[in-house]
Amino acid sequence: MKPVKKKKTEEPELEPLCCCEYIDRNGEKNHVAACLCDCQDLDEGCDRWLTCKSIRPETCERITDTISDRLRIPWLRGAKKVNVSIVPPLVLLPVFLHVASWHFLLGVVVLTSLPVLALWYYYLTHRRKEQTLFFLSLGLFSLGYMYYVFLREVVPKGHVGPTQLALLTFGLFLILLALYQAKKDPGYLSNPACNDKSPSNSQIECPIKKGQEKTKGFPGTDTSGSLNNRTPKDDIKGSSRVGLDSPAKVKEDWCAKCQLVRPARAWHCRICGICVRRMDHHCVWINSCVGESNHQAFILALLIFLLTSVYGISLTLNTICRDRSLFTALFYCPGVYTNHSSALSFTCVWYSVIITAGMAYIFLIQLINISYNVTEREVQQALRQKTGRRLLCGLIVDTGQYNRGFLRNWYQFSTLGTPPVHAPAEDIV
Repeated sequence: MKPVKKKKTEEPELEPLCCCEYIDRNGEKNHVAACLCDCQDLDEGCDRWLTCKSIRPETCERITDTISDRLRIPWLRGAKKVNVSIVPPLVLLPVFLHVASWHFLLGVVVLTSLPVLALWYYYLTHRRKEQTLFFLSLGLFSLGYMYYVFLREVVPKGHVGPTQLALLTFGLFLILLALYQAKKDPGYLSNPACNDKSPSNSQIECPIKKGQEKTKGFPGTDTSGSLNNRTPKDDIKGSSRVGLDSPAKVKEDWCAKCQLVRPARAWHCRICGICVRRMDHHCVWINSCVGESNHQAFILALLIFLLTSVYGISLTLNTICRDRSLFTALFYCPGVYTNHSSALSFTCVWYSVIITAGMAYIFLIQLINISYNVTEREVQQALRQKTGRRLLCGLIVDTGQYNRGFLRNWYQFSTLGTPPVHAPAEDIV
């Protein structure tokens, strides 16, 4: 008898989504027009707020998740989700700056509270280990809005020439280009058994196949890791290279999240959820890690930003405060609040000064770390374990593990991301 062939059950085809429909976080089809419907958590929170009762933290988190899931814009083949963290800078920054331009005291209060609010939001997201586009949106919108105010309020006064305007515009273009390069792959490490090489919002876990044992070797077995940052052969004692006789070090370098053995100086980013080669830190301003492949672009973006910002501040102050030095005009500019145009320009100048001062501090720390060949992650670990040498009241932390002198440290930084040069086999004795 011939075996009876079973008919394959045909799966029902999903209907295509219209421009206003989407699949929500519960896996159900929903519509943009129903964004205010069936929100029990929001109703419960409003009832408790009206009755002067405290709202539970888990209720607030569910309300936030629901709002972020339903905030969408119509798009082809389904509505696209809009990240909630992008919206506040676009709305609040112009409002705060215009309010600060009304009076000197209002300017002091607003410009003092803005860094405090930014730091509060940073520590809030850092504690939750969540990715956020708030700071990237704030940085990009600040660049665009400062340039808009400069074109609208400063250039029409006639004291800025076409060459100066072209130079400032070119600097702004270079900032965006450097940021684009810094946003690229910082040097993510991927498990060969896992096809997904890009980090997701959640932690990346590549399960181990059945019968596959955990890697018991040294970091050099990972072909995706770079050997540029390893210490020379004459300093094996202080090196973090792992031999077969050091299982404790293998256990320390093993990443249970990514299921791989990390090469030297690689760390697992808890926010991106993936390991990064020669990880320096996770930068919220680019919403990405700073690692081996994008550290140079990050430093270049900081340098171009500082030069362009100082140049724009000087052009603005020379326009609204004539016949005064740059430093004097920054602190004493009589009559600047007599009209709204000069007051808004002066407020934007002080906002730019605050941002520039913060970026200058980051740039200084980066220069010091590069000069001593340490990463920010290694500095924090050395401070916790009290293994580093602190200089200048803790501004400089020298771990001594990778420091090879000022010139050699900078040469090594300039060659980050380049493939290592292997000696010919006949030269190896």
